[in-house]
Amino acid sequence: MLVRPLVPNAAAVEASDAGIPDFEAVIPAPEPLTIARSSPARPRVPTPPPARENQNEKLEVPQIVPELSAQESSALQQETQQNLDRAERNVDVASRRNLNATQKDLASKIRGFISDAHEAGKAGDWARARDLAKKAQVLSDELVSSF
Repeated sequence: MLVRPLVPNAAAVEASDAGIPDFEAVIPAPEPLTIARSSPARPRVPTPPPARENQNEKLEVPQIVPELSAQESSALQQETQQNLDRAERNVDVASRRNLNATQKDLASKIRGFISDAHEAGKAGDWARARDLAKKAQVLSDELVSSF
């Protein structure tokens, strides 16, 4: 059995539309978008400090050095010197060898620690000097054992 849809005639459609009121959609104008900041506005750049009289003069960075008793300071100085002596001896041995790139890099780092330890010692920061010297000594032992 076939079913066909019934097509309404045009007069019937117009009559049925007559009872429906004609509504017009009123769309308000869009409001401008505002973006809420998730962070505060960027601060203004401060004015540069006044020019120094001598441009070659280095600014000294204040360092906080723990106060140690004379005995503690002496013990740290001695330990620092022992570690530095050993690290410098190992680096000297390594410098007489033909080093690969990794060993050369390690030797460079050791020299940096040795230099930093000397600077910390001159500044009177023996705890820092000892730590840097110990790092240099440990790395230098590792360098010598890699031959």
